[in-house]
Amino acid sequence: MRRFVSFDCGDDRLAATLDEADGKTGLLIVSGGNEIRAGGHANQSRLAAWAAAQGYPAFRYDRPGIGDSEGDNRGFLHGGEPLRAALAAFRREAPQLSRIVAFGNCDAATTLLFTQADIDRLVIANPWLIEAADDAEEEEADALPSSAAIRARYIARLKNPGRLARDLFGGAIDLKKFARGLSRLRAPEPPSALANRAAAAIAERTTPTDILIAKGDTTALAFQAAWKSAAFVKARANPRILLIEHGTSSHSFSDDAAQSWLREQLLAALAE
Repeated sequence: MRRFVSFDCGDDRLAATLDEADGKTGLLIVSGGNEIRAGGHANQSRLAAWAAAQGYPAFRYDRPGIGDSEGDNRGFLHGGEPLRAALAAFRREAPQLSRIVAFGNCDAATTLLFTQADIDRLVIANPWLIEAADDAEEEEADALPSSAAIRARYIARLKNPGRLARDLFGGAIDLKKFARGLSRLRAPEPPSALANRAAAAIAERTTPTDILIAKGDTTALAFQAAWKSAAFVKARANPRILLIEHGTSSHSFSDDAAQSWLREQLLAALAE
C-alpha cells in the first residue's frame, strides 16, 4: 500500500511517500538535483514500488522548496537536515524498522556522503563532484564536460575515424568547442574543493558504502578521475567502500539492463 505523509523539518513541512511493507529493513530514496520525489519519468516511484513488492518498505521525500514541500530550496549541500528529518519520519511511519539502507544518485549521493546520520548502509550512484559556477561568465566557461569526460568521448570518436571525418567536415562538431576541449586535455585537472571534501568523507566513513558507477556517464567519469587521484588514496583504502561499475551511459540507469542491474545491487544491500 502506498500512502502520502508529511513531517517537520525546522519550520517547514515536507512531503513524503511511503510504500508500505512488513520488512524490518527499509529503503530511503533521496532525490538528486531539483527532482521531485517521484524522480525523472517516475523512476523513483517505480523503484519504491519494486522495493515494497520485495518486502522492504520504501520512503522518499521532497527536499525543502521542491515539489510539495514548504521552505526554500538551498541545494544539495544543505540537504543534511532534511535527510535526518526524513529518517526520523520513516522510522515513525514504519516502527518495525531495525535497519535502513539509503540510496541516492548524483548530488543526492554527495548529500548522503556529507551527512552524519543513523543509516546502516549507503548505496550511492555517480556522486557529483563538480563545483558550481559563481556567476554567469564562469558558468559559460565551465560549460564543457570534465577533462575525463572529454578524453573518453574523443577516444570513442577516434576509434571510428570515418565518422569523425564526417562529423568534422559536416559541421556536426563545433570546431571552437573542439579546440577548447583539446586545451583541457593538456594537464590533469586538480581535484575540486568538493572532490577533496568527498575524499575525506569517504576515507572516514564507517558505514558500509557501495558506490555505483555508470561507466559512460559524464558525472561518473568526473568522479572516476577524482577517485584515481592522489587525493583519494585514503578513500580507496577504506575497506568499507566498494566501487562497482556498470557498462551504461545512462546517468539514472534508465535502460532496462541498467535498471535490472541497479535493482540487483539494491536488493543485495537490503537483504544483507
